[in-house]
Amino acid sequence: MDKPRILEIDPVTRVEGHGKVTVHLDRQGNVNEARLHIVEFRGFERFIQGRLLWEVPVIVQRLCGICPVSHHLCAAKAMDRIVGVDQLTPTAEKMRRLMHYGQVMQSHVLHFFHLSAPDILFGFGSPAEKRNVFEIIRQNPELGHRAVLMRKYGQEIIEATAGKKIHGTGAIPGGINRNLSTERRDQFLAQIDEMQDWALEALALARDYCLREKDFIAKFGGQPSNYMSLVRPGDGALDLYDGNLRMLDARGEAIFDQVDDSRYHEYLTEDVRRWSYMKFPYINSIGADDGWYRVGPLARMNTADLIDTPLAAKAHEDLHAAFDTPLIHGVLDNHWARMIEVVHCVEKIRELLNDPDLQGTDLVVKGERRHEGVGVIEAPRGNLIHHYKVDENDQVTFCNLIVSTTHNNEAMNRSIRDVANKHISGQEVITEGMMNHLEVAIRAYDPCLSCATHALGQMPLKVELFDSNDVLIDSALQSP
Repeated sequence: MDKPRILEIDPVTRVEGHGKVTVHLDRQGNVNEARLHIVEFRGFERFIQGRLLWEVPVIVQRLCGICPVSHHLCAAKAMDRIVGVDQLTPTAEKMRRLMHYGQVMQSHVLHFFHLSAPDILFGFGSPAEKRNVFEIIRQNPELGHRAVLMRKYGQEIIEATAGKKIHGTGAIPGGINRNLSTERRDQFLAQIDEMQDWALEALALARDYCLREKDFIAKFGGQPSNYMSLVRPGDGALDLYDGNLRMLDARGEAIFDQVDDSRYHEYLTEDVRRWSYMKFPYINSIGADDGWYRVGPLARMNTADLIDTPLAAKAHEDLHAAFDTPLIHGVLDNHWARMIEVVHCVEKIRELLNDPDLQGTDLVVKGERRHEGVGVIEAPRGNLIHHYKVDENDQVTFCNLIVSTTHNNEAMNRSIRDVANKHISGQEVITEGMMNHLEVAIRAYDPCLSCATHALGQMPLKVELFDSNDVLIDSALQSP
């Protein structure tokens, strides 16, 4: 190789949204830099301003067609506080929780079987035309059939609680606008045993892969990091819908714990980089260099003291028993953690379906009006924060969103740099399969790149010209 060059993956495939990867090689073919670029910009934090508060839970879920429920519920939680509601009625909270468990279940199933399983089942370097869900269906029709029906079940839970499978309207400031009919309840209960059996089989598939490839996974894109999630007040249990913030360092020691989610901005700062429309959050007390952290299924397994459903609790214990470290850091171990959460969601759905509060008629609470509200939830991909300010005319004046993929931004960039150094650096011939290793590392985080495309400040057009040694020669700036 006689000159530096740049390798590109554009677009990154089998993820939600649009992004690309660039790998910068020197003259010897060694990796100088590898980056994940978010190349679309959507600006929800700006154009939500001026909208009325009760519109927000419906509008913001247009960020995404894969995890709209997460944005719908998170915005509704923020607006609960603005309308002065700190405690929903039992029916409202349980309907929202049912909606959320259906969402997490179907999203995890979609990710595992449709997006990641082709790599796991056929190999990272297998032909590109083989790495897709259609090949899974062709080679294992029963597995493919179950994957489709499990996602269908979760989607129908969403439809029954939110009104539609995508972009529903069920959660409103102060509560919910519907309950669950006994007919729909009985339909869901008739299928719950089958869903549980299939969820346990999916868990076994993910667990067996992670145990079989344990040594490889330990060296693939993972490194010790900090971890954050919501945990239940008091006992620190896993709670996907509500709780307080907990941040642990790589040794499992608390950086902060049981922090009210409305105070997130006292502990986290959002940084920006010139080459991405996605922000880079970090822990204030540590700083940008070392204060990065991870969120998501594996982070939740690391931060939770316990899980309050028996099958998922046993799986959680098995996960930690397989490692001799306080926390688990392998990026691909997210798949094992993700399937534990599917089992947990099925158990929680069963529990809620047997609760008569779902047929209650007390749906909405009113309180004393406030002008600021924060909502936080554990979305499928990790912690999600919505922060709003509303004026006396009920119009939004401020919006800040920190989505799961944004929390994981630095971690994803570090993962692809690690994988690029181990699988591409110094290679004379670089194959498509080698490049797919980078995508595998990104997919392990299940990123939603559409949700994460936000930025701070102005959005000027900036053009930079670099020479072959990556030295800046000239630049031009066009202000907005």
